[in-house]
Amino acid sequence: MENKLSEEKLAVFCATALGSNGSVSALKRLSGGASMESWAFAYAGEEFVLRRLPAGISPDDEGLRGISLATQADVIDLAVQSGVTAPTVRARLSPEDDLGEGFVMDKADGETLPHKILGNPEFAEAESKLTDQCAAELWNIHNMDPGILADRLEYYSPLELIALQKDKYDEIGGAIPIYEYAFYWLKQNAPDSTDSRTKKLVHGDFRMGNLMIAPSGLSAVLDWELARLGDPVQDLAYLCTPSWRFGHYKKVAGGFDSADSFLAAYAQHSGENVDPDRFRFWLIYSTVWWGVACLVMGEIWRSHGDRSLERTVIGRRVSEVEIDLALLFEEVLPENICTSLDWKIPEAQDTKGETSYGELLTALGEWNMETVQPDLKGHDRFQSRVAGNALGIAQRQASLGSAFKAEADARLEAIGFDHGQLCAALSEGSITADHPGLWDHLRRSALERLSIDQPKYAGLAVALNKWKP
Repeated sequence: MENKLSEEKLAVFCATALGSNGSVSALKRLSGGASMESWAFAYAGEEFVLRRLPAGISPDDEGLRGISLATQADVIDLAVQSGVTAPTVRARLSPEDDLGEGFVMDKADGETLPHKILGNPEFAEAESKLTDQCAAELWNIHNMDPGILADRLEYYSPLELIALQKDKYDEIGGAIPIYEYAFYWLKQNAPDSTDSRTKKLVHGDFRMGNLMIAPSGLSAVLDWELARLGDPVQDLAYLCTPSWRFGHYKKVAGGFDSADSFLAAYAQHSGENVDPDRFRFWLIYSTVWWGVACLVMGEIWRSHGDRSLERTVIGRRVSEVEIDLALLFEEVLPENICTSLDWKIPEAQDTKGETSYGELLTALGEWNMETVQPDLKGHDRFQSRVAGNALGIAQRQASLGSAFKAEADARLEAIGFDHGQLCAALSEGSITADHPGLWDHLRRSALERLSIDQPKYAGLAVALNKWKP
């Protein structure tokens, strides 16, 4: 199936499924959608959204591990019945429709793109309500009775979840020292899985970007493919994952408020205070989870499951997580380890002689931005911006990569390990953060890699400010 949608086939489906005649109009693929496609369209005077699997992705893809689209539709039905603000599912695709696997739901009014919401005066009223509204929606989700859906929703204990992520990471060939440290820490700090409170229905992907926000407030909870049975605190921590703050790094809860305010609002709705150690565990787990998900995106491209450019760029976001983990662990590590660092983002060097590879990539990026991108619209424009990001990463790697590698090798020699040995030692816990030179190496490596992959990532500025001499 091509990565396109037939208006004619969709119109035939709607005539049968929705019980009215008409034509499809305003068909548009919505931006993003690395793991699921969303198409907006109008039919018979109403607006809808079609959710379906992207071309080249199997419903059983190990990298996604989401519930089937049929189960997603059932979960959304249950959510609506339980008072969750979710769009009503109107129809489900079948193989005979020749449109792929998916379902059609009502289109909610509002905006999902965080950069258009957070800090935007037009959404000031909505942003002021998000803390309470998100807490209320999550409590409604966690208070749902899964009923007949229970046998279709997975449950894994915290230790099983850690093992699943570590196995996936190892299978891909992950070798990032601070990830190894995080996996070991998670195993040592996993909460008790016998607690009955850890087996509720959870959304699994509750964050800005998956919430429809109107100027007056939250209008829909979207993207239910990761719903399962689990610990409600995982949902709370997931919203606070650093990558889901969308540039507003110090506003831990989704980029719109503090964690304390958000957890207090949830406690008010649920009647129970959130244990801070349990919250920290799930915050670090969710951060690692996103890092592994980035690796998976790159692996899907590498294995020809889906050759979209977006997957490769997301695959380079693993270095964002390195900075995030370093900052999170410094909240619990001894102060004498978390010393200052004399480091800054390198300035561009003047080049003489023949044209360098970095200059070629810079020129290509400028051409894409100045000549190609202005004439594009919708998803094509989004893809052009992704291409620009990819070219920027390659340009900075060409300019800085060799020098950074030499510096990293020198630090490893001083510590007494090569890269592979260090990863193995951290994974088994035979070396700890207070080993001479280790924590400095992990932080400097994160700074170097992120300054290549995404120097505008908000966590980089936060880290540089925290670690400045």
